[in-house]
Parts: sequence; C-alpha cells; structure tokens
Amino acid sequence: MKKFLLIVPRWFPAFLMMTVIFIFSSRSGDDLPNFLGWDYFVKKGGHMVGYGILALSYFHLLKEGKNRYWLAWIMAVIFSATDEFHQSFVPGRSSSVFDVLIFDNFGAILGLSLYYFYQSKHKKENHSP
Repeated sequence: MKKFLLIVPRWFPAFLMMTVIFIFSSRSGDDLPNFLGWDYFVKKGGHMVGYGILALSYFHLLKEGKNRYWLAWIMAVIFSATDEFHQSFVPGRSSSVFDVLIFDNFGAILGLSLYYFYQSKHKKENHSP
C-alpha cells in the first residue's frame, strides 16, 4: 500500500493529461468548436502543446537515466498513435498519421527540448563561481 501511495503522485500528471487528450479526441466532429480562419492553427497547436505536456509528465515519472528523454518521447508518440486510432471510431472525426508523425511528435520533442535547455542553463548558473 505504501509503495502505491508513492507511485500515485508521480503518475497523476500523466494520467490527467492522457484523460484530457482522450476527452478532446472523443468529441464528435459536430461538437468541436470552429475557430474560423484560425481553426487549423489552434487545433494543431493544441496537439503540440498537449503532447509536449504529456511527454514532460512521462519524463518526470521515469527514473533518472540517460534514456529518460527518449523513453518519455516514445511513450508520448505511442499514446498519440493509440489515441488517433481511437479517434477513428468517433462520429464525424478521422484519424491522421500526420497528426501523430508531425504535430504530436513535434510537440513531444519541443516540450522535452525546452525542458532540457532550461535544465542545462539552470545547472550552469548554479555551478558558476
């Protein structure tokens, strides 16, 4: 029980993001808002932001190690692929391999890269004489 209570806080952000993404992808095409001329950019930007946050959530639940960034990225892309498959069953929606390969993948890479550069800069500032 004690081990379970230690795991839950680490997994909570990832489960929360997976739930949010699942809810958004479960909405039928008729229920989706239209952002007029900005529709494409808002929705694809949402993909990138969502998967950037998801990748960071995965990163923080993984143990320290040199493969941590890669594993977080792979986990985000795998979830993206399964979510796109799920979306293919939602009325008025379609799934797109381009969403996975371009927008979700790029969002995960961007989120992890920004965090990496932030951490690198922060470590240098703390170690400077």
